[in-house]
Amino acid sequence: MTRVIIIGSKGRMGHALVACAANFRDLNVIAQVDRGDDLRTVIGESDVLVDFSWHASTADIAAFCAKHRKPLVIGTTGQSDADRAKILKLKSKIPIVWTSNFSTGVNTLFWLTRKAAEILGPDFDLEVVEMHHRLKKDAPSGTAKSLAEILADVRQLQLEKAVRHGRAGIVGERTSGEIGIHSIRGGDVVGDHTVIFANTGERVELTHKASSRDTFANGALRAAQWVVKQKPGLYDMQDVLGLK
Repeated sequence: MTRVIIIGSKGRMGHALVACAANFRDLNVIAQVDRGDDLRTVIGESDVLVDFSWHASTADIAAFCAKHRKPLVIGTTGQSDADRAKILKLKSKIPIVWTSNFSTGVNTLFWLTRKAAEILGPDFDLEVVEMHHRLKKDAPSGTAKSLAEILADVRQLQLEKAVRHGRAGIVGERTSGEIGIHSIRGGDVVGDHTVIFANTGERVELTHKASSRDTFANGALRAAQWVVKQKPGLYDMQDVLGLK
């Protein structure tokens, strides 16, 4: 039985995690932790922690897990470069699953995006479009960033130089070295992502649409069961699903 602590339990994803955990026969949520709760009183009883709280808290949570040698699954996005560096330093102490999206379907999209970029070659223009609910605070989404990173890697581009976050005004003709990312916010959309490969005379679009947070929750819980058996290191959902 894998004993799990869910951090950020009162949020939208936290509620989904608690509900979905009931369907895992070999998993037991021993504590639901949120702002104001003392993690120190329960961490010793756990096998793994799943964090879907707030990106500004992730580095401290990761350091606390490393201190107690507890594996960690990170579901937050939007960390600063400084916080990201702090978290990455801990991969030598504990196993960490850190991914922008825990959905099996989205991770299939990651895989397909890489293959399509390799097959279609440099003549296709690359654009990523994402839409989320009106309450999402960060943009672009972590998933959109991951998709752009995959495209940049295949094209051997530096994403920081290639990325174009929307376009406005007289920006000139599109260059072949651009990777566009466009963020749309509205309503209660759980998460839509489309990768566009556009060439003269044809266009290929790869799309994933999530209609329930349960798909993310189930993936994160699957990752929690997987990571407790791993050596210290940094992993993502591609590792969990055996897609690498």
